[in-house]
Amino acid sequence: MPINKVLEPIIAVRQSQYPTDNKSEFLLVGRSNVGKSSFINTLIERKNFARTSSKPGKTQTLNFYLINDDFYLVDVPGYGYASVSKERQRKFGLMIEEYLKSRSNLRHVFMLIDYRHKPTEDDVLMYEFLKFYNLDITIIATKYDKISKNNRAKQDKLIKDTLKFKEADEFITFSTITKKGRAEVLSIIESKLRSE
Repeated sequence: MPINKVLEPIIAVRQSQYPTDNKSEFLLVGRSNVGKSSFINTLIERKNFARTSSKPGKTQTLNFYLINDDFYLVDVPGYGYASVSKERQRKFGLMIEEYLKSRSNLRHVFMLIDYRHKPTEDDVLMYEFLKFYNLDITIIATKYDKISKNNRAKQDKLIKDTLKFKEADEFITFSTITKKGRAEVLSIIESKLRSE
């Protein structure tokens, strides 16, 4: 799927600000600093379109990126970053929950986790939270190139065991350096759009 057109995101903090054109939406969730902005930039082949930051917790709104005038990538605030106040984290949680409850045009969720580490308690909670809503999920294990070939099978097992990974879901290892996983992610999006 070639990416020909990407618009600056529609920014929302509540339902009344969401896009109203009813196009398919693909949600991106993940811990702060897991690399969601880099993931978006790799998918759309634009260098700094989604702003990357060395400071975790930067995304504080729902950002709807319209791709090819056809579908949205929806980036939500990262979770689990200590310097974001408990009250702010609670508001982020409510923002995401409101979105999940109200969007009939949500087609799929890409949950990003850091391939280098065991999933955190927050990752496990988010996965369970998404399963509670019976959503189709693909786990995207970012920073794949940072783990040596010898350790990858062990890392796959550690991640899947920790999450109690459901085999019905998909697991894709992803690298912004080598573009590994990009074609598979776009293929999932394409198949979901075709099956509408």
